[in-house]
Amino acid sequence: MTVDSQGAVSTAPSDAPGTAAGTSKTPPPPSGSKHVLQPPRGRRSLPRGVLPYLLIAPAALSMAVLLLYPLIRNVILSFQQVGRRELITRKPEWIGVENYTELLGDSAFWTVVVRSVVFTAANVVLIMVLGTLIGLLLNRLGTKMRLVLSLSLMLAWAMPIVASVTVFRWLFDEQFGVVNWLLRTLGFSGYEQHNWFESGFSTLVIVTLLLVWGSIPFVALNMYAALTTVGGELYEAAKMDGANGWRTFWSVVFPNLRPFFLITTFLEIIWVFKAFAQVYAMNLGGPDRGSETLPVFAYIEGQGQFHYGVAAAISVLTIVMLIAAMSFYFRLILKQEEEQ
Repeated sequence: MTVDSQGAVSTAPSDAPGTAAGTSKTPPPPSGSKHVLQPPRGRRSLPRGVLPYLLIAPAALSMAVLLLYPLIRNVILSFQQVGRRELITRKPEWIGVENYTELLGDSAFWTVVVRSVVFTAANVVLIMVLGTLIGLLLNRLGTKMRLVLSLSLMLAWAMPIVASVTVFRWLFDEQFGVVNWLLRTLGFSGYEQHNWFESGFSTLVIVTLLLVWGSIPFVALNMYAALTTVGGELYEAAKMDGANGWRTFWSVVFPNLRPFFLITTFLEIIWVFKAFAQVYAMNLGGPDRGSETLPVFAYIEGQGQFHYGVAAAISVLTIVMLIAAMSFYFRLILKQEEEQ
């Protein structure tokens, strides 16, 4: 309440402008619930670097159960004598390295080793050369022909091993084989009921044809996929320099695809060296064990001769040979990484 000079009394709201100093404004109370929300606590994170190991743990555990444990048992078995008697009594005899000394002193074992190495080398060379040529052909064909050839390669690659062995045995059959009929039709003599499986060498030749036929699709399709990563300007530069097809391959394609050739070659070495079903199903390692490779040799010694300890030692030595071959590959990889 205020009194003016005339004596009139007037009122004004307490919060109007021009009120006395010292009065303070109080903010309105908050509306809604009186419960104050607390900020959420942060989630506990895994220790740094643990998550990748957790992600690969199921795969590592599966490999340990399916691969590592049988490998350890096989190595232990190679130091034991396990035959018919030990299978009945279930008491294998520990004999140390006797199985290994027996094998390394056996000329038959070294014959099989040499045969396996030569067989693998011949197969890998043919597979890589023919697969590379077909891969280059895929890169040059048109879309429709490339599709037809790719489907043909996939059908050959997808055929089961036993089915493909059956087809090749029929092709080279002594009486009803297509190969004998074709050679007689072309005028060659001496192919009336010719037995293509009468020697270990001819048997391995047929197995080589089977392995090469079944392995070319893998190399050819991967080769075509790798060629798509080579820039077209490199081909144009080589063409402007007057390089022919062979020179272009060695100067452009091979240097850029060297990692592809390395890994594919060593994969084929492993695959051919340990090939069992094709060799055994073709002629059971015969005749007279003349077409045995190391995997077939180990199987016959174990299942056929009941020398399970010796068979285990053969398989261990096979693994050692493959590791020695792969060590060469790993050295090349490390050398390339150092150069980069």
